[in-house]
Amino acid sequence: MSIAPHVEQHFTAAETVRDIVIGMSDGLTVPFALAAGLAGAVSATNLVVVAGVAEVAAGSIAMGLGGYLAGKTDAEHYATEHAREVEETYTLPEREKEEVADIFRSYGLNTEHVEHVVVAISADRNRWVDFMMRFELGLQAPDPRRARRSALTIAVSYIVGGLIPLAPYMLLHAIAPALLASVCVTVVALLIFGLVKARFTGVRPLRGAVQTVLVGGLAAAAAFAIARLVA
Repeated sequence: MSIAPHVEQHFTAAETVRDIVIGMSDGLTVPFALAAGLAGAVSATNLVVVAGVAEVAAGSIAMGLGGYLAGKTDAEHYATEHAREVEETYTLPEREKEEVADIFRSYGLNTEHVEHVVVAISADRNRWVDFMMRFELGLQAPDPRRARRSALTIAVSYIVGGLIPLAPYMLLHAIAPALLASVCVTVVALLIFGLVKARFTGVRPLRGAVQTVLVGGLAAAAAFAIARLVA
């Protein structure tokens, strides 16, 4: 009797999805709110387009730079902690071995087995340091290309998201129809984005979609109301 092999499916692109979510969510909501606010104060769609495109350009650069700096900070933090662990294996080897033992004891291993494992791990300094980084500090070596990839992903996602609510203002010349079309298009985009995000984050699809639409809708409504009051 043949047994079907057990294949575990795990999602392994969490960092990329996180960057897309960061860029797309802000890209959809901020330009949408800005355009809606301007639509309540001006009567020409070209003014909304110019201001919106400028915001998308500035926002994508700022968000991308933020992603780059976050990636560099993670890499620098890992390098600092790694250097400290290496030094401690030289200057405080017994304490570091005891920390390895404590980790395995926390998993229920008896003293005899723990001693053998500690000897095996500490025999190779690179493996020893890597073990401490992973299981004592909860850190893994970051991808050296992570900062650049994160910056590009966030920036492109922001641009794509930002152009969606601005598209009606580019295609229509009357402010009222453009605003209505922008609202409809953006709500649909927010719903789809919320569903996709929920799929990858494990949130219930309906809940994720509704939350995303509410955030974008509230931001746009607030901007529109403020523009109406001060115009």
